[in-house]
Amino acid sequence: MIMIPTAPYATRSKAEKRVFDRLRLIFEGDNSCTGFHSLNLTRHAYKRFGEIDFLFVSCRALIVLEVKGGRVGCRDGVWHYTNGSGDVNTSREGPFKQAESALHGLMKNLRANLPEKICSEITIGYGVICPECEIQIQGAEWDPHVLLETRNFNGLEGWLERLIKYWREKDHKNRELDNASLKVLKRYLRPEFEAVIPLHVVVGDTEEWVAKLTEDQMSMVDTVAVNPRVLCSGGAGTGKTFLALEVARRWTAQGYNVLLACRSPWLKRYLESRFVIPGLVVTLASAAEISARRSGISKFDALIVDEGQDLIDMESLDHLEKVLKGGLEEGQWCFFYDINNQAGLFSAPEQEAIELLESFSHTKIPLGTNCRNTRVILEKVQNTLSADMGVRGVGEGPAIRECIANTDEETVSFLEREIIEITERGGLAHSAITILSHLPFERSSAALLPDKLQNKIVVLDEFSMRSFPPNGISYSEIGSFKGLENEAIIVIDLPPPGIKEQHNTMHYVAMSRARALLSIVAIKSE
Repeated sequence: MIMIPTAPYATRSKAEKRVFDRLRLIFEGDNSCTGFHSLNLTRHAYKRFGEIDFLFVSCRALIVLEVKGGRVGCRDGVWHYTNGSGDVNTSREGPFKQAESALHGLMKNLRANLPEKICSEITIGYGVICPECEIQIQGAEWDPHVLLETRNFNGLEGWLERLIKYWREKDHKNRELDNASLKVLKRYLRPEFEAVIPLHVVVGDTEEWVAKLTEDQMSMVDTVAVNPRVLCSGGAGTGKTFLALEVARRWTAQGYNVLLACRSPWLKRYLESRFVIPGLVVTLASAAEISARRSGISKFDALIVDEGQDLIDMESLDHLEKVLKGGLEEGQWCFFYDINNQAGLFSAPEQEAIELLESFSHTKIPLGTNCRNTRVILEKVQNTLSADMGVRGVGEGPAIRECIANTDEETVSFLEREIIEITERGGLAHSAITILSHLPFERSSAALLPDKLQNKIVVLDEFSMRSFPPNGISYSEIGSFKGLENEAIIVIDLPPPGIKEQHNTMHYVAMSRARALLSIVAIKSE
């Protein structure tokens, strides 16, 4: 059976974890069966919010499974749920009614969004699992077929087979979903489970942004779950850092001590301040041994490398080799790297290091869907720089704003106009804007802006990544901003993209940082 996600979501319920482990093992080799863990319901029969503990889906049936840990009892029509600490919760709604109402809520959702053929042909049902207790009484509220207690828990596979048969006989259905319909059903259900927080959302933000993994990203996460060594490649905006953190979350959920390594001190500071995951240590590759000692870990169980194109050299690989169980040859690791040449910002990958990594048994995964940049930004980068940043993008987006200045005075004037246009007329907050240049701030055209605008600019450094984005307009050198992003990017102090090859790497990194709005204030090429 395929489990989604591949590791259980954060839950304090030991019972749910036991059920997850058992479900993962049953129907081994049958990829047509899928078990989903912790599905949030947007439509419930009568609750504003609802949740399904587990959902079993196959061509034969769709079954909601309610899991109750600890002791379960019912007295005078009131259900009592006692956890391992002795705490008791009461409810007039029993687990069978909970499962039934959750099923009705789910089906209401499916009927509103899927073809009637799918909803009418599939058998639906529910069951209750009590892996830690027995319900000593029988009641009119449930049929014994839908209950699995601790004494029979090891027979979960047989019980589930009988439960499916029970509901199919009850529905008088002998039909099964065809493969195409089953694929549509699972594809619709899956985004509900594969929702993760994108990089630009800061904890505490009032806006409830949720990013769905694209199909090739979901495939990547599944592949990592079954392959110990993975090389994952993709251009800027294909979600490599986003996926690195999702892999880290899943590996730590399995009890692994995980090291996430990168080269940029800014990216390291940004990640470790925003994504505090128990069991995860974020470090610079050069400081991997120091980070291991400080964490009290001699060897990490797994390694994740972000912006890997900057770390494919023998010295960096040696640092990582020393702190990984089994080393790079036999250990568990995943390298995320950009397929486009970025030589000139950091050292180029060493051929010897590339050959060493590829000599180890591994799986290669390409990412082909851009999930950061709008279509117009994507096409601009690809058409002017011939860089592969994937396909699709995240919507049309506003037109790219581009102007060419002949003098320093014109550059400053254009930059001032852009800032005013974006903030006062466009309505973007100052914090949503980052100015990028290949020059330090004091040598850039931004340093020549009038005082009223300069006072709104925050020059970024490693430590400011703890609270990025700042309250004002941020400024950074392009090389330091690798791996980061903002809503609007203004690129300054460079010739137009595609004119001079030596500047193409700078343009590639700078332009691809923009999620929605890209403005280029270029200088006339000599």
